[in-house]
Amino acid sequence: MDCGGGHGSRRVEEVGALFLGSHPLKLDDKGRLFLPAKFRDAMAGGVVVTRGQEHCLYVFPKDEFFRNAERWQAAPLSNKEARDHLRVFLSGASDEIPDRQGRITVPAALRSYASLERDCVVNGALNRLEIWALQPYLDYIADREPEFADRSQEVLPGLF
Repeated sequence: MDCGGGHGSRRVEEVGALFLGSHPLKLDDKGRLFLPAKFRDAMAGGVVVTRGQEHCLYVFPKDEFFRNAERWQAAPLSNKEARDHLRVFLSGASDEIPDRQGRITVPAALRSYASLERDCVVNGALNRLEIWALQPYLDYIADREPEFADRSQEVLPGLF
């Protein structure tokens, strides 16, 4: 299955792990979060946690992050929007190794960015996980589900 067109396209088989579903979890007092059991093998070699859009966090398996980094390095330094985006995206990035119990530590600055306190949701997003504070995630889904259900035009051309 082809994931799209253009120079950045890759086949699903090339991506590696496929992360799906939403999983409610709790952040402990030390800022650690258990990765969902079904994703732990794919994340065992390490992860990169960074800022995501809509004030969630993105969690990439380290090898997937490095595959993406090759494309990001190709962005022209003369493009201010690309520089700005990468600065914000990477400035809070943290590489983490899950412990034996499958926990990662979410750095304080990233917890603050995503308003993470105790109740969280880990959402599978194909090649990465997203970590959301529970209530903002529920609000986001509730706000967008009606539009999703009623959409009459393709958002992902050729797919839906």
